[in-house]
Amino acid sequence: MLYNLVLFVLLLTACAIFIGELSGGEERRITINLGLSAMLLFGVFISIFVGVGLVYKEIERRTVYAIFAKPVGRGEFLLGKYLGLCLTLLVNVVVMGAGVSLALIYVGHGLDPLVLRIWPTVLLIYFELLILTSFALLFSTFSSPALSALLTFFVFVIGHFSADLKSLANSMGSRGARVFFTALYYLLPNLANFSFITPAAHGQTPSPSEIGTAILYAVVYISIILAAATLIFRGRNFK
Repeated sequence: MLYNLVLFVLLLTACAIFIGELSGGEERRITINLGLSAMLLFGVFISIFVGVGLVYKEIERRTVYAIFAKPVGRGEFLLGKYLGLCLTLLVNVVVMGAGVSLALIYVGHGLDPLVLRIWPTVLLIYFELLILTSFALLFSTFSSPALSALLTFFVFVIGHFSADLKSLANSMGSRGARVFFTALYYLLPNLANFSFITPAAHGQTPSPSEIGTAILYAVVYISIILAAATLIFRGRNFK
């Protein structure tokens, strides 16, 4: 599945080149926009559909009993699963980013400055995927794969409209609705911090301070989610 997703993103990048050639001078912008958007979208698919099965499959196949019979803590088990998927995502993101870079080289008929400028945006996409992966792992510790995938997808969608949640909460007449949407605003991640695809298509790159702040935000948020997943998983009885 991972190979198919990566191949599909590379094919979309090739389609972006073809569409760009018909757009009259907008080849690079369209190639970057479609290429990075495809990378994010199919990276989300990888995070969700692989992440939600990391724990559930071990429980369903009962291999978790053999693992916990050894001196392996439940926190170590979850962390190992998470880091393994993070490395898988890293390989896939690098391959997809390289595909977009090669497309830019082809469109620009040589090395283009945008080839290097897109990589900070690729880095932020990767950390956004890491946050989603942590949620997929969290939900997989207490729910079915289908429900976990649905909840993780909701986090992805709502996370990109996080700022709108606060505005929506302020506009609500009901106190209960205001409390609900305000809680969602503070509990769910603000994935807009990692969204630089449109600026990248116009040759802009996030500043070092923006990258550092986003990465720090991701690390802290992921640590909290993994800690919550560990607490829930420790409460489960496999006897």
